[in-house]
Amino acid sequence: MITLPAAEAERGAAGGRRARRSARGREEARTGLALISPTLVIVLVVVVVPILWTVSLAFQQVRLLNIRDTGFLGELSLDNFTAVLGSPGFLQALVTTVVYSVAGTALAIAFGLVAALALRRPFRGRGAVRAAMLLPYVAPVVAATFVWTTMLHPQFGLVNHVGTRWLGWDDPVAFLSQRALPVTVLGWDVQLPIALITVICFEAWRSAPFAFLFLTARLQAVPAVLEEAATVDGATPSQRFRHILLPQLLPTIAVLTVLRFIWTFNNFDDIYLLTGGGAGTEVVAVRVFDYLTARNDIGAAAAQALVLAAILAVLVGLYLGRFGRREEQA
Repeated sequence: MITLPAAEAERGAAGGRRARRSARGREEARTGLALISPTLVIVLVVVVVPILWTVSLAFQQVRLLNIRDTGFLGELSLDNFTAVLGSPGFLQALVTTVVYSVAGTALAIAFGLVAALALRRPFRGRGAVRAAMLLPYVAPVVAATFVWTTMLHPQFGLVNHVGTRWLGWDDPVAFLSQRALPVTVLGWDVQLPIALITVICFEAWRSAPFAFLFLTARLQAVPAVLEEAATVDGATPSQRFRHILLPQLLPTIAVLTVLRFIWTFNNFDDIYLLTGGGAGTEVVAVRVFDYLTARNDIGAAAAQALVLAAILAVLVGLYLGRFGRREEQA
C-alpha cells in the first residue's frame, strides 16, 4: 500500500517527466523549423511569389511599358481572359496541345516499354546499349533539335537524300515547315500534318529513355518464379506478357502517363526550336511566349498561362479521380 506522501511524490515525478518531454518536443520542433526555414524561404521566393504575381498580372492590363508602375492589386478585370479565349487561333492551339501531349506521351511510353523488354535479358554489351539509350534524354535540347533540323532539311538533309534516292520519293519533304503532306492510302487522298507528326516523333524519341528507366527498374523487380511457372504451364511469350508482366507494369505506366503528360502539355522549347510554332505546330505555351515577346502584352500572356494551368489541372484531376483509386486498390 502506497502512503499519501509517496503517491504525491510519484505524481510529481510523472509530471516532471511529462514537462521534460514537452520541453524536449518544443525544442525539437524549433530545431526542425530552423532546419527547414531556408528551404521554405526559397520555395516562397522562387515558386509561391511568382505564381501569385502571375495571377495578379492576368487580371490587369499590363504591357511592357507600364509594368514598372503596376502594383500587386491594381485595376482587376476579366478583359484579358475574354480577349484570350475569343482570340483567333486559341482553340486550334489548344487542340494541337492536347494532340501533341497525348500522342507524344503514348509513343514515348510505348517506345520505352519495347526497349525495356528488348534489353531485359542479359547479353554481351547490354550495359553499353542501355547507356546509349539515355543519350536522347541527357543531350542538350539545342543540340538535339539542331541535329534533327539538319537531318530533315529538304535540300541537304540525310532523310530526304535517302528518301529521294532509295525510297522513290518524287520530291523532298519539308518536314518542319510544311503543314500538310498529301499522300494516298488505299486509294484515299489524305493530308498528313507532317510538321506536327515530326515534332511528336521528336518528343517521343527524346522522352522514351525516361520511360525506359522506370520500366526497366520495375521489370527487374518482377519475381522470376512467376514467368518460370507460366513457361512450365505452356504459356506463350505474348501470354506471359499480357497476364504476368503487364499487370505488374500498369502502376508504373500510370505514373509515367501522368508525369509525361504534364511535362509534354507544358513543353515549349522543343517545338519552338524545331518549327517556331509554325506549320500547324503552335501550342499554347508558344502562344504565351509570342504574346509576351512579340506583342509585349504581359497581362494576356499571364492569362493564357493561367488558362493552360487550369485545363491541365482539370485533365489530371479527371484522370486521378477515374483511375487513381483503381490503381491504389490494385
